[in-house]
Amino acid sequence: MKVLPLRLRPGDDLRRELEAWMGQQQEQAGCLISAIGSLSLAQLRFAGATQAKAIRSDLEIVSLSGTLSPDGAHLHIAVAGSSGTVIGGHLCAGSLVRTTAELVIGLLPEWQFRRELDPATGHAELRISPRDLR
Repeated sequence: MKVLPLRLRPGDDLRRELEAWMGQQQEQAGCLISAIGSLSLAQLRFAGATQAKAIRSDLEIVSLSGTLSPDGAHLHIAVAGSSGTVIGGHLCAGSLVRTTAELVIGLLPEWQFRRELDPATGHAELRISPRDLR
């Protein structure tokens, strides 16, 4: 595994920046190891929902996990508001960094992740393949 740090700045779109960053890497598979920071706007899609819900507040990133591939990401986030109440769901585009997002990302050179439509779920799901490194 190759481990790399990434810091995002105020106003950056957390999901779009992660996807763009992964698209610039030679590796074809990645995962989030650690994430800390804050958001001013979280776009979350809750379980079973088809649309994201916008949450505008000073939010601390409590947890962020998921997989990264050159053709997309699957990311779940939990954020806490000023009262400490935690809410989480699927991280959608439009989630904006408030002060910082400090990320540690693992790249997996021996693997290839792709997103493919799964007829059973109706969603672009993870396809995992060994990568030929010859």
